[in-house]
Amino acid sequence: MIIDAHCHVWPDEIARKVLADRPVGLDPVHDGTLDGLRRTMDTAGIDMAMTLAVANVGRTVRRTNEFIGRVDRSRFVPFGTVHPDLSVEDNLAALRDNGVVGVKLHPLFQSVAFADARTREILAALAENDIPVIAHVGSGGDADQNERGAPKSLAAMIAATPGLRLIAAHYGGYQVLDEAERWSVGTDVHLETSWPPSMGTLPPDRVMSIIRRHGADRVVFGSDWPMTDPATEIAAVKALGLTSEEERGVLGDNLARLLRIEPPATA
Repeated sequence: MIIDAHCHVWPDEIARKVLADRPVGLDPVHDGTLDGLRRTMDTAGIDMAMTLAVANVGRTVRRTNEFIGRVDRSRFVPFGTVHPDLSVEDNLAALRDNGVVGVKLHPLFQSVAFADARTREILAALAENDIPVIAHVGSGGDADQNERGAPKSLAAMIAATPGLRLIAAHYGGYQVLDEAERWSVGTDVHLETSWPPSMGTLPPDRVMSIIRRHGADRVVFGSDWPMTDPATEIAAVKALGLTSEEERGVLGDNLARLLRIEPPATA
């Protein structure tokens, strides 16, 4: 079973506008729509994907969660949005009312900082309600954006939020792998493998060292669709030299366990 932990989606008309602006300076390779993601998954042999939707401002939290809450649950796991401009209660209600099972935090696009007391208050509530979170960690923006999601602040946030099921995207430090190895590797999080434009640009020996030090059972596959092609990213994972058990875990079993997804029955 292959599960992609990192797929950004938007309503069709919004996807065109967002991707035309080349978010974080990358060239998208797919269209950012739900139909486009389903076609990509079928081509790459992906069984399920976490579909991520992010509200940059508080006033769009509810309608963003309404959109993501309507996805096909047989293929997609809806991860919606929260925002510190809203109360904890309003954020939880926007998730609950739309059946959204998890949250994406994106410090590059939201005014969300790991060190902010408002963010930590929301995360404490998510932990209390057993709602998992995936967060962009590391760089990709300007100095203020990068500081909001710095690996050092992630480590402190995790220490202050016991019980939070958190996936740290990009090995816990996009574009700042030295910081990721210092502050994210070995912490009580699941690391995710995406590294646009491709994980294949990273030295395989270094990636293997990170996975083994962190624990291969706490690493999950993510592509960062539509900014990368998942088939290429799956091939990069398979080329690392993991054991067959480790490879199955990274590509799907670990995430299924974290999200409590029952694998399909085998004959």
